[in-house]
Amino acid sequence: MRFVTVRKRAEALGASGGGTEHFWLMIVNSIALLVLVPLFVFTFGSLLGRPHEEVVATLGRPFPALVIGLTLLVGLYHFRQGAQVVIEDYVQGLARRLLIAAMVIATYGVLAVGLFAVARLAF
Repeated sequence: MRFVTVRKRAEALGASGGGTEHFWLMIVNSIALLVLVPLFVFTFGSLLGRPHEEVVATLGRPFPALVIGLTLLVGLYHFRQGAQVVIEDYVQGLARRLLIAAMVIATYGVLAVGLFAVARLAF
């Protein structure tokens, strides 16, 4: 007979063994997005409808390019984590693995295109 308490078995582990770490990453991402999204809205919003030369000149400065790049990076990473949780909760079997793989590939593809576009305009 084992004398292991329920708490000892569950301590620091979720159902998959990484629930606590995933939860904290989502919280940290959310806090980062609380700061980044308003900065992004004001930075990107001021560029809407401007001539191409003015947009390139603005993104040539480090702060606006960094705000847009970080917002893309943190926002899409947060999206990937959240979408993965939804897929894990509602899809079973091989379809789960395929959907997660497709979602991860699509998310990193969008991130790569977005960061490339910002870098191309900034340099």
